[in-house]
Amino acid sequence: MKKFLSVLLSATMVLSLAACGGSKPAAEAEGEGGQDAAAEEKLTLGFIVGSREHVFYNLIEEGILNASEELGFRAIVLDGELDSNVTSDHINNLVAQGVDAIALSCNDPGGTTPAMEAADKEGIPVFTFDCTSEVTDVVKCFVGTDNVEGGRLGGQETIRLAEAGQTVGIINFDEPQSCIDRRAGWEEVVKASDKKLNMIDIGNYEGDAAKAEQLMSDALSANNNDIAVVFAVGDPAATGALAAIKAAGASTEIIGFDGNPEAKAAILDAENGKYWVSEISQNPVEIGKQISQNMMDYLKNGSVAQAEIMIAPYIITKENAAE
Repeated sequence: MKKFLSVLLSATMVLSLAACGGSKPAAEAEGEGGQDAAAEEKLTLGFIVGSREHVFYNLIEEGILNASEELGFRAIVLDGELDSNVTSDHINNLVAQGVDAIALSCNDPGGTTPAMEAADKEGIPVFTFDCTSEVTDVVKCFVGTDNVEGGRLGGQETIRLAEAGQTVGIINFDEPQSCIDRRAGWEEVVKASDKKLNMIDIGNYEGDAAKAEQLMSDALSANNNDIAVVFAVGDPAATGALAAIKAAGASTEIIGFDGNPEAKAAILDAENGKYWVSEISQNPVEIGKQISQNMMDYLKNGSVAQAEIMIAPYIITKENAAE
């Protein structure tokens, strides 16, 4: 076990790594008595979430911080800003700080894999959650949603909601492998349907709800508001689509993906629930807990029980959104 940073450096980290726009110091979680000898024996784990601008990653962080209290480790949680350069810099800084292990949402494998491999060479085990890298073998364990299956569920909902021959669309996100997998699952199911639906690509929203709104607005205009269903590969895309559909006076129904609180609220709302009717839900808090547990298992035992842990998604509609 590595020796930990001094109390002075730990305090500086807490101030400098505070959550963007948040009131809590989400950068580091310590138990009580952090200055005594027992606390100095705690393992320090570094985590890099995709972006704190997305509720999904904030909920993963919640699971990590809960796990740090339950399992007794220090957590340094950083915001990757969906930027491979930022994420790589975070990895390099965590290595320099001497953390015991690093886990990240690998949204851009091509950009972040070199830093991951450099950390591994320094003897710091690397783990991934939500998105992983398939171009390297240094990842000890990946925890995430079964996104292909989630896309298939989205496809099943699309078929359920649309009539034969109608136009259906997808708002995608081309960079993260998780969203690429969702699209693949959706297309697989919709293309195989005997309803012969007209599939259109509404565009890459790049994780930006405002861009999703513009893409949806343009698609509605180009199709005379005649889009029966839209599958959004993330809740920010669904939020943007909702605004565009209401502004256009269209009746397009939305299937979101994430299961964030705003999605459930929209589905249950008397007005917004006319449009946002279905949601493919993940379990981000559980992802945070599971990746933390597997990092601790590896550090204590030198191995993990499973190299890949896929958490099954499920469908939310107004019938179960309040549960």
